[in-house]
Amino acid sequence: MEIAMRQFAFSLFTLFCLFAGAATVNAAESARAPLILAVHPYLPSAEIQQRFAPLAEYLGQQLGRQVQVRVGRDYEQHIDTVGLNSVDIAFMGPASYVKMTARYGVKPLLARIEIKGKPILSGYIITSANSALRNLSDLRGKRFAFVDPDSTMGTIVPRYVMQQAGVGLKQLGAYQHLGGHKDVALGVLNGDFDAGAVKSEVYDELAPRGLRVLVKLPDVSEHLFVTRADLPAKQVKLLRQALLQLKSAPNGPAILRAINKEMTAMAPVADADYNSLRKLQRAVEAKPE
Repeated sequence: MEIAMRQFAFSLFTLFCLFAGAATVNAAESARAPLILAVHPYLPSAEIQQRFAPLAEYLGQQLGRQVQVRVGRDYEQHIDTVGLNSVDIAFMGPASYVKMTARYGVKPLLARIEIKGKPILSGYIITSANSALRNLSDLRGKRFAFVDPDSTMGTIVPRYVMQQAGVGLKQLGAYQHLGGHKDVALGVLNGDFDAGAVKSEVYDELAPRGLRVLVKLPDVSEHLFVTRADLPAKQVKLLRQALLQLKSAPNGPAILRAINKEMTAMAPVADADYNSLRKLQRAVEAKPE
């Protein structure tokens, strides 16, 4: 009996060592695995990969761990992926962030971007340069192009402004949600739509081809970076410091300009910075048509 008990105890000890060793290996592999930087598809996927690659390399150097860029299929998937802690770091549009926090709660915040020295996102309702449209009321019965339903300047803010002018979705002749801001601008340029909504960056790029502003949209707090809820506090701190100090890094200005030609820095961010957008978004949701 004593021999049998010793053999049983030895077997248990062996199994414990095997499980402990496997757990250690898994933890080590997890620590070496690349961190995922998720970005919503506000531009074509290949262009986003190119724009964010320098930032991913910089963050990887600061953390001593590879960072990979992953572009979401659409805004809704991006919101859920971030909310469910399925990615490590995320770049989010303001409206997507507001929707994500309402559904899943606040995540650790890192920084928001600055454009021309200000952490403010701007956009326009646009039309073609030779269009007869002169004000919002002229949009009645016209064809309108939005971006994704969760796009800040491509859908949420313009819908609010149009509602305030008495032009809801039912008053439009037709409307469509397109893949990104450039798709909207090109759709207006090609004559597929009478008007559309885009953020200022895209308008500034494509306006010389024959676009003009119909209405300037209200400014809101800019895009921001967040992390998954369970990312170790030390890594969150390092990421926040790396982003806030980016403009002073040797290649910092070039990394910023790769994302947006007019990006000048990363700024501190707080959840309350998006409260005004929350009010605006609730007004839009209260009148879905």
